[in-house]
Amino acid sequence: MGSVAAKSDRVVLGVLCMMTFSIFGPLIDAFAKLVPSEIPVGQIIAARFAVQGIMLLPMAAMFGWLHRPNNHELGLHIVRAALILLATGCFVAAIRVMPLADAIAIFFVEPFILTLLGGFLLGEAIGPRRIMACLVGFCGALLVIKPSFAAFGPVAMFPLGTAFCFAFYMVLTRRMAVAMHPVTLQAYTAIAAIGLAFPVLWFFDGSGSVALDPTFPERYGFLMLLGVGMSATIAHIFVSFALSLAPAATIAPFQYLEIVAATALGYWIFSDLPDALTFLGIAIIVGSGIYVFTRERRLSRLPTPPP
Repeated sequence: MGSVAAKSDRVVLGVLCMMTFSIFGPLIDAFAKLVPSEIPVGQIIAARFAVQGIMLLPMAAMFGWLHRPNNHELGLHIVRAALILLATGCFVAAIRVMPLADAIAIFFVEPFILTLLGGFLLGEAIGPRRIMACLVGFCGALLVIKPSFAAFGPVAMFPLGTAFCFAFYMVLTRRMAVAMHPVTLQAYTAIAAIGLAFPVLWFFDGSGSVALDPTFPERYGFLMLLGVGMSATIAHIFVSFALSLAPAATIAPFQYLEIVAATALGYWIFSDLPDALTFLGIAIIVGSGIYVFTRERRLSRLPTPPP
């Protein structure tokens, strides 16, 4: 019974970490949307990982969590960094022209993708009830902000690109987080992302490219870039802990709580007042997450049947 209780506690802690990520995640997007338009998307992404590396690498070194990655692990870090670079770039480009809540609503096909990938690539159990909970949560997300491709054109595809890249990023995080400390994982990912992003910015320096030609930010822009990096670091530390403690398919529905935080931030910062349909969608999202949480906790406490 002790091992069953310990397993349950790990799953519950993983869910709580995912819920914390879902609170800090929209802060990344809010800070990114507040970055002045003269600062290119590529510079925002590079600053996000530079701050993450500066924050986490000394911490990992101080506590003795660093190790020398082998070639296979190094390759996984590079792939993971490329995925999160693409995911971040697509989303930041989207929110430059779209309302934050609209972009996040389109992005919320991601937990459903993650649940399926957790089953197919990681061999995690995804029963019909869990799939239904993800579908119900996704329907709730659609009620919060109804995405309109007609309104925004091809840019509406960018959050979908973010969703697919981030889902694969989460699968790799789950696979790697069980083998190393989450702080180390995020520190190495930051180093890999910096190694990929900064040469691109150097190459495009002075090119006049709207997306990639870097500029020296004013004080306000610098503070917003710092906010992007700090909120991203905190959020992704928590998601790494979550994926080291619980299966990806279990915690995926709780990512829908991001839409709750995003709606609140949209109202507070950008004066985007939610309507009755929005609140109905939020209630459905929260309800689907609570259902998975309570059912997972009940099942994990059941004794394992004898062979």
